Amino acid sequence: MITRLFIGWFFVLLAMSALAPRSDAQDKISMGLSSVSALHTATWVAQERGLFRKYNIDAEIIVTGQGGTAGIAALLANDIQMVSSAGDLLAAAALRGGDTVMVAGVVNKGLQRILAVPEIKTPADLKGKRVGVTRIGAVSHVVLLMMLQRWKMSPNDVQILQVGSSPNMLVSLDKKGIEAAVLTIPSMFVAEDRGYRVLLDMADTDIFYLHTMIGTTRNYIKNNRDKVSRFLKGYLEGLAFVKQNRRESIEIVKKKLRIGAEQERNLERSIELLSTKYYEQMPYSSLRGVETVLGFIEKDNPKAKGADPKSFVDDSLLREIEASGFIKTLYQK
Repeated sequence: MITRLFIGWFFVLLAMSALAPRSDAQDKISMGLSSVSALHTATWVAQERGLFRKYNIDAEIIVTGQGGTAGIAALLANDIQMVSSAGDLLAAAALRGGDTVMVAGVVNKGLQRILAVPEIKTPADLKGKRVGVTRIGAVSHVVLLMMLQRWKMSPNDVQILQVGSSPNMLVSLDKKGIEAAVLTIPSMFVAEDRGYRVLLDMADTDIFYLHTMIGTTRNYIKNNRDKVSRFLKGYLEGLAFVKQNRRESIEIVKKKLRIGAEQERNLERSIELLSTKYYEQMPYSSLRGVETVLGFIEKDNPKAKGADPKSFVDDSLLREIEASGFIKTLYQK
């Protein structure tokens, strides 16, 4: 009788334990990245150091490529729940009726430099010259248009050529197919080492562009607010680690990107630049940056004109995290 009671209670307890929520359960979130790049150092570090898991998030990081457009499509199809993408793509999707919204800013300013042959000493010297961009409508093209406007020049004052990737632009510069190019990391460092002149560093301007943002959908936040908050905590801790532990961060990204010894120096320079000039302790999405991208989007979509920049951003999660004192704990020595 005692044995039967024991066995009976054993199975009852076993059933109860199976039904009870487990404290170590991990909530799955898939995040899409626009490229395999040092740009995403904070995300790679958060994943590799288990910082998402620390907040019970099983983060699957997927490289969607295609300049971020594939990531937006995957987000809207709910194939992924978070995306790291250019702000103009997230804003354009919202204007077309998509449910996209920006929740954090990875890089709120353009991560480009305009480099030219040594003979070109000032922006005015670009008149009539061939300037390379990856493609018309891409970030590099938009950056060039913004700077031409600032320099009181017209796009017709230069010859804008679609050259392809930054490495392709380096080849074109070397072969004298172009006289200047809009480059990003790490190719801009290679160009500088080869003696090309920096005409402009976007990091030194007051122009906000929303180069790379973290986005999701309003519906996903509505139904998974705590989960998104915990995901952001993991990312924020990764960000803090990069800013405070550069050497370890470089080693993580070096393995992730399969960087060889000959490329390590430029990786170090890329992460140094990101951690000192671009990564912010509190990565709020810049409303000035939203205004900038809307100004360019309105040429193709009239709905952008007069749109409220705040409608493209939900910073309430970051504000709640900051108010809790969480950020201070990450930077206490």
